[in-house]
Amino acid sequence: MNPIIRKAILVSTLFCIASLMHGQEKQSPKSDITTPATTKPFKVLTNGKQITIQSKQNLRSLMVWTASGHRFVEEKALTTNSYSFTVPAKETIFYIMLETAEGKRFTERMGLK
Repeated sequence: MNPIIRKAILVSTLFCIASLMHGQEKQSPKSDITTPATTKPFKVLTNGKQITIQSKQNLRSLMVWTASGHRFVEEKALTTNSYSFTVPAKETIFYIMLETAEGKRFTERMGLK
C-alpha cells in the first residue's frame, strides 16, 4: 500500500477516535430527585378515523401530517379548545403538532389500527 495512503488512513482514524473521546459527556451521578414529566394540557380522542383534540387551554395552531410527510390539517389562527378532523383513508400513522394560546408546543405521534 502506498505510504501516503497509509498515513492518511492512520491520521483519519486517529482523528475519529479523538473526536469520539472528546464528544463523550461525563455522566453525573444519579440522584434521588426526579423531575416530573411535563403533562400534556390536551387529550386526543379517536373514533375510527375521526380524531378529536380536546384541550384545557385554547389552541393557537394545529398541524397534522402523515408518516410520508403529507400535511392534511394546517390551522394557524385557532381560538378554540376543541378541534376534530378525519385521517385520510389509507393512513395509519400520523403526527400532530399543536400550540396552545400560551405559546407552548407539543408534538405527538399517533397510530390507528
